[in-house]
Amino acid sequence: MKPKFRCIFTIALLSIVLVLSACGKSNNGTAAPPANNTAPSTGGGQTKEITVTAKNFAFDPPNIDLKAGDTVKLTFKNKDGVHGFEIPDLNVNLQDGQTATFTVDKAGTYDFNCSIQCGSGHDNMTGTITVS
Repeated sequence: MKPKFRCIFTIALLSIVLVLSACGKSNNGTAAPPANNTAPSTGGGQTKEITVTAKNFAFDPPNIDLKAGDTVKLTFKNKDGVHGFEIPDLNVNLQDGQTATFTVDKAGTYDFNCSIQCGSGHDNMTGTITVS
């Protein structure tokens, strides 16, 4: 193998490995306690159907308000690019077209983010679920 070709091949291989391993958090089945934990509040208990759409480089909606006790049927869709949707504190990790159903039992703030390295704006793909 010629030295110049070997160098280009090595750089390309390292770039691919870096892209495939960047930013994804493992979903090992253990949920961390919600951030800003407080006691459950009253007034929830409704079922909310929410669709979050990802585009380069933002979520729509970026903020979601819920009541403690609400059950959420959340559907994730990609409009532009390749993105994932993760709420680490609720143990939710979705890919395009997938749906998760969960109940928010406690008031607090739950951050969500893009779970697939998607380009230069990846770190800005965040949002918040606020449960009162």
